[in-house]
Amino acid sequence: MRCASPAGLHRIAYLEWGDPGNPLALICVHALTRCARDFEPLALALCDRYRVVCPDVAGRGDSEWLADPAHYAIPQYVADMVTLIARLDVERVHWVGTSMGALIGMVLAAHKDTPVERLVMNDAGPVVSRAALERIAAYLGTAPTFPTFEAAEQFVRAVSAPFGAHTDAEWRFLTANVLRQNGDRGYRLHYDPRIAEPYRNTIPERDLELWPFYDAVACPTLVLRGEHSDLLLAELGGFAVAFAISRELRDWFS
Repeated sequence: MRCASPAGLHRIAYLEWGDPGNPLALICVHALTRCARDFEPLALALCDRYRVVCPDVAGRGDSEWLADPAHYAIPQYVADMVTLIARLDVERVHWVGTSMGALIGMVLAAHKDTPVERLVMNDAGPVVSRAALERIAAYLGTAPTFPTFEAAEQFVRAVSAPFGAHTDAEWRFLTANVLRQNGDRGYRLHYDPRIAEPYRNTIPERDLELWPFYDAVACPTLVLRGEHSDLLLAELGGFAVAFAISRELRDWFS
C-alpha cells in the first residue's frame, strides 16, 4: 500500500492470515530492527478467530526506505498504521506490539476516536530504560554483512540476548526473518541503516518517559515483560508491571 510522508510517498508491505472478510482484525507490529514475519507463529495460532495483519514498518523488511531518514520516528509510523487500517476497511482493531511496535500502538491508542479497541504491549511501557536505548544504539545502523548464514545467526543471538533462551530452530527462524541476500557477498540485515540517525539524536539524558500517552489510553491494556528485558524493567520510574490478567483479556488468549 502507498503511504505519505512530508518527503513524498512510500510503500508499506504487510502479511495477512485468516479470512480477509473478517471484521475482527488483529494488527501485530514488530520491534525496531525486526519484521512482520516474526509474528507468523502467533498469526497461525489466531487466524481462525482473527484477520491477522502484520506490517513491515517503513525502512524494514519488504517496505520501502524513506526518502528522508528524519521521518523514521513514531509520528510517521502511526500515520502509516492509520493508512493500513483504512486499507483494511475496518472500524476497530486489536493490537499486539513488541517494543517499538508496542509504542506505536500506545501512541495510536492514546488518540481521540482511536481504532484500537484492545492493546497488548510486549516489552515496552510508559518508561523505557536509557541503558537499553544506549545498548541498541551501539549496534543499530552499523550495516554489517555476513559471509554465511551461521555468522549472521551469531550476530542475531548476540544483539538479541535479552530475548531470553530459544531453541536452535527458533534462533534460525529469527535470523532468517531479518536477512537479505547481499549479491555474491553473503547476507545483510533487512533494514535501512539510516534509521539509526534519528534514533541516536533523540536518546534522552535519562530514561524515556511517555506517561502522557500511556495515561491517555482508555482501552483494555495488557503489558508483558520478558524475564531478561532491559527495555522494560520490573519497576522503573514508579511504574510497576502488573502480571494479573483480567478475565476479558484471558479469554482473548484462550
